[in-house]
Amino acid sequence: MQGRALILGERKEGKLRQVTLEAIAAAKKVTDGEVIVLLVGDGVDAQTRDMLAKYGADRLLTIEHEALKQYTPDALMQALRMAVDHTQPEVIVFGHTAIGKDIAPRLAARLGAGLVSDVTEIVQKDGDVHFVRPIYAGKAFEERKVEGLPVMLTVRPNNIALLEESTGRSVVEETLSIEIQDVRSVIEEVVKKATSGVDLSEAKIVVSGGRGTKGEEGFKLLYELADVLGGAVGASRGACDAGYVDYALQIGQTGKVVTPDLYIAVGISGAIQHLAGMSASKVIVAINKDPEAPIFQVADYGIVGDMFEVLPPLIEAFKKIQSA
Repeated sequence: MQGRALILGERKEGKLRQVTLEAIAAAKKVTDGEVIVLLVGDGVDAQTRDMLAKYGADRLLTIEHEALKQYTPDALMQALRMAVDHTQPEVIVFGHTAIGKDIAPRLAARLGAGLVSDVTEIVQKDGDVHFVRPIYAGKAFEERKVEGLPVMLTVRPNNIALLEESTGRSVVEETLSIEIQDVRSVIEEVVKKATSGVDLSEAKIVVSGGRGTKGEEGFKLLYELADVLGGAVGASRGACDAGYVDYALQIGQTGKVVTPDLYIAVGISGAIQHLAGMSASKVIVAINKDPEAPIFQVADYGIVGDMFEVLPPLIEAFKKIQSA
């Protein structure tokens, strides 16, 4: 397909989220045309420009406005409509993030466009572009293609491989001015409940705990292991319901969906609702004292034992490897 691609870029605490770079790679699989990344809110620093250029962006479109510094659908929709009218894209790509899941269907409805959400793979078949997405809580996959233009999709983090890093490239920058009107909701305060550090939805390594952690003391070991490995901590709904950690860390059918390179499930039985959020992980390691726990049926590696006996020596072993 020929034609421009527009990508909604996302930043967290001023840093470009990796899913934006994955969206660029996805766009390149759909079209051979120009790839434009839209960033809204604050200005753009040199590091962000370099990252976008290295990983395939051709143009950077920025729209700055006070109302765009925090996400509200009314304000962002106005910015997106301006960007779409200005660039006339044939392809529009979002990350399958909280923002992408909320705003993409709204824009698709406004444009009368077809939308494929939660895309994990893009394939060429019979001269058409097909989008693969999981269904039935990840137990099956379907292929879809979009009739008409623009083609819209959201891509699941950690599933579309980045383009090879290219040096010596630069992006053409353009800034649009906008008047945001009729904003029906305003963000007055952002209360952060999630832990700082690696973003759970984009983490390459996730250490997740269930009721078997027995409380906050158990999760301290999980945080220590995650810190040593450079990963993020997650939890089952059971652990969240029990008050061990905040619901912001919940992984599963009613929580976050993660697809890390390594998923370590500690004290998690493996209920189908939890598996829906992590079963697509590339490597799954289960640690549980119950040898009949369902989590072992999906695990690549399993350790049968008490986490309070297994984790301390495991943490020390990883520390020795890193210091060697």
